[in-house]
Amino acid sequence: MSCVPPPVSPASPRPAPGRPRLRAALLAAPLLAALISAAPATAIPVPALCVLPGPATPTGQQWQAEPPLTVERAAYVATLNTTCGPLTLELDAAAAPRTVNSFAFLAAQKYFDHTACHRLTTDGIFVLQCGDPTASGTGGPGYKFPDENLAGAVYPAGTVAMANAGPGTNGSQFFLVYRDSQLPPSYTPFGRVTAGLDLLNGIAAAGVIGGGGDGAPAVPVVLDSVTVAKA
Repeated sequence: MSCVPPPVSPASPRPAPGRPRLRAALLAAPLLAALISAAPATAIPVPALCVLPGPATPTGQQWQAEPPLTVERAAYVATLNTTCGPLTLELDAAAAPRTVNSFAFLAAQKYFDHTACHRLTTDGIFVLQCGDPTASGTGGPGYKFPDENLAGAVYPAGTVAMANAGPGTNGSQFFLVYRDSQLPPSYTPFGRVTAGLDLLNGIAAAGVIGGGGDGAPAVPVVLDSVTVAKA
C-alpha cells in the first residue's frame, strides 16, 4: 500500500497491495428497503435482528471550518444505535483529540443519524465504513482536519479509525475493523469497539451485494443515532 493504488473514492481506506478495489455499490437511503429484501435470507442470523430503516433521512449539514476543540484529553464513550443493534465504542481523546472532538461534534449535531454504512470489505482488509450522509463514499461535513496518532498505528479487530482520501483529508467517514487488517499507518485510529464486535462479524458474514469483496453490505446497516459522552 506504499505504492500508488487504483483510484479510490474520497474518504475511503486504500486496498491492500495486489488486491484491486472493486467499484463500491452506492447505497442511497431510498434504496435501503429494496436492499433488505435482496439480502440472503439464510446467510446468517443477523438479518433476523435487523429492522427496516425508518423514513427519516440524514441532515447533510455542512460547515466551513473544523469545530473548536472542546473535548478533554480523556476517554469518551460513543453509542451507535444501528438498525442491526447497538455498538459501543471507546474513543481516545488523549491520543487523537481533534478526531474525537470532530466525531463528538458531529454526533451532537445529529449529523450521523439516519446515515447508511455504505461500504464493507471482506477481502484483504476487513472493515465496515460509515459516516457518509450521501452513502456514496464521497460525502463529508464540508471541513477537513489533519491526521493524528499515526506513529506505529496498527489495525487489529475492534479498531475504530478515520477513512480518508490522502493525508490531512479527514472529515466524517470512519471505519470499524471487524478482523485484524494489514493497513499502512495512514488512517487515524481514535478508538476501539468495546461491545458489538460479534454484530459486525455477522454483518460481514452476509457479504457484499452482488458478491465480490468490496461494496455495499448485503445486510444494510443504518445508524439510527450516535451519541458521545465522557467515560
